[in-house]
Amino acid sequence: MTSRAKTNEIVAIKKIRLGKYREGVNFTAIREIKLLQEIKHQHVIKLVDVFAHKKNLNLVFEFCSSDLEMVIRDKSAPLSTAEVKSYAKMTLEAVRHCHANWVLHRDLKPNNLLIAPDGCLKLADFGLARIFGSPDRRFTHQVFARWYRAPELLLGSKTYGPGVDVWAVGCIFAELMLRKPFFAGSSDIDQLGKVYAALGTPTESIWPGVSTLPDYIEFVYVPPPPLRDTFPNESDEALDLLKRMLTYDPNKRLTASQALEHAYFHTKPEALPYDKLPKRFVAPSERAVDDSSDGDRAVATRRSLSGPKTGEKRRLDDDDDDDQGGDDDDAPGTSDSADPNFRPRLGAEDKEHLRKRKNALDQAFADAD
Repeated sequence: MTSRAKTNEIVAIKKIRLGKYREGVNFTAIREIKLLQEIKHQHVIKLVDVFAHKKNLNLVFEFCSSDLEMVIRDKSAPLSTAEVKSYAKMTLEAVRHCHANWVLHRDLKPNNLLIAPDGCLKLADFGLARIFGSPDRRFTHQVFARWYRAPELLLGSKTYGPGVDVWAVGCIFAELMLRKPFFAGSSDIDQLGKVYAALGTPTESIWPGVSTLPDYIEFVYVPPPPLRDTFPNESDEALDLLKRMLTYDPNKRLTASQALEHAYFHTKPEALPYDKLPKRFVAPSERAVDDSSDGDRAVATRRSLSGPKTGEKRRLDDDDDDDQGGDDDDAPGTSDSADPNFRPRLGAEDKEHLRKRKNALDQAFADAD
């Protein structure tokens, strides 16, 4: 966090390290800057300026003091229906604007939805955003944090559209009502299992073509349980909107525009104006973590790790098949983080494997002696 000398406006600065790139600025960074300069909307983070300093490219954003994850984790008071409706509406308005400009965000999750000091929600982190609309264009399916990844992505589809963003909004909407993630899978297989347990197992009759997807796995059929069992206190309109945003078949899934026209947003209580929303905060140690390898909650570059953040993070891989003619080997999650303090984390299984490997090598050296 810092302030602009001329206007005394408080801003947030994200630094992108460029030292290891010999051929200028990484193309992904340029693409993100270009998109943010073109997409202007009340509920999209504002890129104020861009400047180079030493070996860093610095992106200057409007200042946001918290994010939607903080709102969800703050258990000091319940989230009212009017508050949930307000956050869901602002999110959908931001996504609708992106889609109207042929942009897929591809990384929607609560801590990429920032909250400005006046309460206005801002969609941030366009590092994975791509232009869509070209026929037969292929994308990588390794996008989104796992908990918010649409089933077509989990099953390996490389041809997809705005429905992947709407699925993520549906997951965020459910999380606002539950105050915890709806599908908190620990692996891609576990993620599919949790989705199927909550929504039923998809079949060809409800999702034509599902069995032909590259990574299709046949699960034991489970009929869809009533959403009312999981959301006993929510209105019929809320559950219908959730069901339609979490429809398996992406061709039948609601668009962001259709979701905003849903009866849920036109029944009482009305969505609270953002300047009337309560200010909430939760300590960083209490925040939930999607432990997927490509969904780590990367912190933005800032003066203090405990201070306000932009909510932005950087993935510097050109991961789409059609961008550089490459494949998916450099999918998000394998790249360096913009955070200089970032270190890859090993899971318990990997640690145990390495421990056994070390013991075997120690024994082999002992025997050789």
